[in-house]
Amino acid sequence: MSNTKKILVVGNGMVGHHFVEQLVGACPGAEITVLSGEPRLAYDRVHLSEFFAGKSAEDLMLTSESHYQQLGVHFFCNAWVERIDRQAKQVWLKDGRHLVYDKLVLATGSYPFVPPIPGNDQPHCLVYRTIEDLEAIQASAAQSRVGVVIGGGLLGLEAANALKQAGLQAHVVEFAPQLMAVQLDEGGGKQLRSKIEALGVKVHTDKATQQIVAGKHCRYQLQFKDGEALEADLILFSAGIRPQDSLARQAELQTGERGGIIIDDQCRTSDPDIYAIGECALWQGRIFGLVAPGYQMARVAASHISAGELCFQGADMSTKLKLLGVEVASIGDAHGKTPGALSYQYQNQPLGIYKKLVVDASQQRLLGAVLVGDSSDYDTLLQYALNGMDLPEFPESLILPAAGSKPALGADALPITATICSCHNVSKGDVLGAMDAGACELGAIKSCTKASTGCGGCAGLLKTLVDGELAKRGVEVKKDICEHFAYSRQELFHLVQVENIRTFEALLEKHGQGLGCDICKPVAASILASNWNEFVLATPHVGLQDTNDTFLANMQKDGTYSVVPRVPAGEITPDKLIVIGQVAKKYRLYTKITGGQRIDLFGARVEQLPDIWRELIAAGFETGHAYGKSLRTVKSCVGSTWCRYGVQDSVGTAIDIENRYKGLRSPHKIKMAVSGCTRECAEAQSKDVGVIATEKGWNLYVCGNGGMKPRHADLFAQDLDTDTLIRYIDRFLMFYVRTADRLQRTSVWLESLEGGLDYLREVIIDDSLGLAEALEAQMQQIIGSYQCEWKTAIGSEQNLKRFRQFVNADKPDSNIQFVEERGQWRPASEQEKLAFAAIDVRQISSEPQNV
Repeated sequence: MSNTKKILVVGNGMVGHHFVEQLVGACPGAEITVLSGEPRLAYDRVHLSEFFAGKSAEDLMLTSESHYQQLGVHFFCNAWVERIDRQAKQVWLKDGRHLVYDKLVLATGSYPFVPPIPGNDQPHCLVYRTIEDLEAIQASAAQSRVGVVIGGGLLGLEAANALKQAGLQAHVVEFAPQLMAVQLDEGGGKQLRSKIEALGVKVHTDKATQQIVAGKHCRYQLQFKDGEALEADLILFSAGIRPQDSLARQAELQTGERGGIIIDDQCRTSDPDIYAIGECALWQGRIFGLVAPGYQMARVAASHISAGELCFQGADMSTKLKLLGVEVASIGDAHGKTPGALSYQYQNQPLGIYKKLVVDASQQRLLGAVLVGDSSDYDTLLQYALNGMDLPEFPESLILPAAGSKPALGADALPITATICSCHNVSKGDVLGAMDAGACELGAIKSCTKASTGCGGCAGLLKTLVDGELAKRGVEVKKDICEHFAYSRQELFHLVQVENIRTFEALLEKHGQGLGCDICKPVAASILASNWNEFVLATPHVGLQDTNDTFLANMQKDGTYSVVPRVPAGEITPDKLIVIGQVAKKYRLYTKITGGQRIDLFGARVEQLPDIWRELIAAGFETGHAYGKSLRTVKSCVGSTWCRYGVQDSVGTAIDIENRYKGLRSPHKIKMAVSGCTRECAEAQSKDVGVIATEKGWNLYVCGNGGMKPRHADLFAQDLDTDTLIRYIDRFLMFYVRTADRLQRTSVWLESLEGGLDYLREVIIDDSLGLAEALEAQMQQIIGSYQCEWKTAIGSEQNLKRFRQFVNADKPDSNIQFVEERGQWRPASEQEKLAFAAIDVRQISSEPQNV
């Protein structure tokens, strides 16, 4: 008779899979069998909505059959367990098979709660939980126009994002008075609602759906208790989850009054040979609905089965995520329910930012926090909360926007027990231990500790910790841009400048090796352009450019390009507007006014670009450099010329600034704005360079960012006259161009500068490095050598040869097809392209065809 311990795992979600990986290492002699009720093995539910952004089911997989085979793990898919025989230690499957066990682990997860609303079981009334659910949503969305999500919690907003990505008009219906009522306070809920509605998702709160009936204009109508109604073609239920505990009930294991399999600190159920982990488990009356606590339970169960001593002592439920592109985070006691709790709040309505700190009565400990619109402070605040660290003298400084006075919490300040990665329970001590054992690179540390391989939210903190520790140990932290150059971007910039290097070949010969790559070539192209401003498509430089710079246009997902003429400060004459309209109409281009006060024309074929630009340049337009890492736009309000609140000519100043810096190549794109008064209609404080008029002159703000990781710009100098303003901007931009890393926005660059904003003021205003004259001279050289790249391009037959789809033929790409929508042309979807073929419509040549 075999002495091999048989471990049977029911459920192969993220937590079940994590348990298997833990047990393989902790109990190498065990015979592990996994039963997955789904048709596939474990996949990433945290990033499920990315399915609608193009990821396949394969892309989301966490494991594979071959991986389990290598681990010696047996597995069965579509294996639905019907009952457990505790006396015989067997489980019976729906198909009649049975399996024996020594230890049974229930990782059955949860199921979506569907409110008992009459009409909830009709076709196109769906849930959002599995890949099969997503496929059903995708199929329904193809036949629908309007989608409604019932439920405004975390999962509900994820589901709304899925509907929006599927191309539907999306609504969210929530029973509570606000969104995400569990995680956010009232202020945070209001700000989140405002930002989500601004993205085109309509939110309905305080709504109790009484029944679902046939609609008049859509497939269904939701009738609410207050007498109002909402019509939709697709209804998605995301009103919370319920623990999947039916097996436990059948086996007469102890369960909670409201569901969940009761477990002890070792994750054992009322049967000592049966464990429960993840969302099906109830510990001290609590269900933990996040993946990190589930992973912790998995580690504890694996430890106990292999005679280890780990215990489950609850879990931090803090969370940071992005919902419909909106950053949201919640830490600890976000509602301030702790007796004696006090709070600090900061709100910036124009930027859509809300922050709240909850502290104890002594103002020494952080109890909780809410962040909406900007979660950049999350890592720092979480460490204060988790480690009981003393707060600074003015706790509100942790959430106020002025980076120059914000206390920095470096990795050295964290105790050795501080949790760096909550998904995999990796502490600072674990990271240092891995480094002690010989892991001296970030990748190796990730591999052996699993830190930052879960949700990825700790990546920045982990890198800061590792880099700092390596430096303390006397290990050089390499900043080489790639294998071909043993230099950072800043070092390469100085070499090019000091040695008057004009070509990539010369740079490679003197300071590099090999042939170069897709990293160093664009970096060198940017550095050469920033120093010498030669035409980027000139023979020595053209091979260095990425796709967008090669064709002086942004490539779109269907293979066409966008055309973006420069419109300084958004001011444009009627005649020029007419020309843009005529060009767009002639070439059937999709026309869109951008947030930067420009007009984008989409859908141009590569062979059409020169003809389009000939017409635009003849009308007085220049390239808008939308394709380059360079100045994009200078946004403005109407200022004192028209506005009764304006105190300075913001339009004239913005035009002067845009014309001054147009064409400046930089490590990343640059955006600017000029507001004519403190009402801030041009949103200058979210730009790399922002200028706001005062009664005495101009206030200068720097290093803001309104993109993927929003950052409020810092006030750099006040009440400047125009000449001083321009002089400071010259110095600031050129210092950034000289010293930033590749693809580093000004906001990140500032945060990486030792000394921060104060140091930057010393360099730019006080000239502490003696660079001011050189920076101004270099900027003047760039300004003096400006050229419209498209004007240069169309003046050379050699340059025009590259603007053709095929090298050996003049034919256009037949795969590029368009359909008409709202009076404009847009790219055809794959389904619409198939419709072309099905109805035997001829392939398009020079003109788009309507499906």
